[in-house]
Amino acid sequence: MIISDWLTENIKKLKDASVATARLDCLVLLEDATGINRAYLLAHPETSVTGPTCHKLNEQVKRRAKHEPLAYIRGKTEFYGREFIINKHVLEPRPESETMIELLKQLIGQRAEGRGQSVVDIGTGCGALGITAKLEFPDTEVVLTDIDPNCLKVARQNTKKHKVNVTFIQGNLLEPLFALSPPPFALLCNLPYVPDSHVINKAAMNEPRVAIFGGPDGLDLYRQLFTQLSINKQFTSVKYVLTESLPPQHPALSQIAKNHGFKQYKEDDFIQVFEKS
Repeated sequence: MIISDWLTENIKKLKDASVATARLDCLVLLEDATGINRAYLLAHPETSVTGPTCHKLNEQVKRRAKHEPLAYIRGKTEFYGREFIINKHVLEPRPESETMIELLKQLIGQRAEGRGQSVVDIGTGCGALGITAKLEFPDTEVVLTDIDPNCLKVARQNTKKHKVNVTFIQGNLLEPLFALSPPPFALLCNLPYVPDSHVINKAAMNEPRVAIFGGPDGLDLYRQLFTQLSINKQFTSVKYVLTESLPPQHPALSQIAKNHGFKQYKEDDFIQVFEKS
């Protein structure tokens, strides 16, 4: 089958399945499978795709038609300009989370006290935030934590891919960090924050629910986090907590932080930065 015919047939399949990005998805899968740039493929529609390659593509389109996230089908996604391995055990990192890296860069760039201390990625998932922080600040100690060993397995694959040296600790929120040295300077916290009653799209329904939903108002895990920060002397070194949540949740999350000795320092889109009062 030639490229133009394959595209016509499979774009229609995805459109019929109500996949909004049908054309782009087909081009991305085609580019992956053939190893040929999509611009070249579009310029040479007479190029043939046959045999195992065609079979693989057709199976991938079937999966996408069921609204499985494209990133799971590809086994990879992009975050902050870099490629990360992902699978069904981890949430696909969102573009909104890149703002957290920008804000962290401002904090470390402006404040000398951040040097020589550690940045901890709480609930790291595939490791995108923590690994990106290490790549942007090679001299900063970075720790990745998650309660799910399957997530840490994926994160380890990504540290090998990006050739970075970080520390992995399994556990719930701050519980595994009591003896951490050097002490944490900043926490990167992209915790589950979607309210339990919120209706998510079909693609997100394929992602792990435990990584999406955060209780009736979505903020249960943030309450636990700030409680742990306030009652444990081990965390007096934490100067900043960077969080991600829905903008309408920000006033409530600011109040939670304030109740535990942190004030909002900055806000940008989905991200808030809290500073110890």
